[in-house]
Amino acid sequence: MPKRSTKAKRAFWERGYLSHGYWLGKERLGLVQLGAKGDWDGVYRWRAGNHSGEAATLEEAKRAVEQAALTGASQLRLFDKN
Repeated sequence: MPKRSTKAKRAFWERGYLSHGYWLGKERLGLVQLGAKGDWDGVYRWRAGNHSGEAATLEEAKRAVEQAALTGASQLRLFDKN
């Protein structure tokens, strides 16, 4: 019986309508959004986990999302009752 290959999943960017999503399989790790076509102010707004921000270029916004996803953008619960 042949062995299954065990490739590690890689995160990828997918372009959407007025946004770009950063995906790992079926889980969205982050998002870069533009404003509406008529009202766009030239700022890229990004969000990943609990972090968000603004960037002047798409490359900077994507880099910020990747960095936030790489470092684990979810915040640990300090007062969680187990």
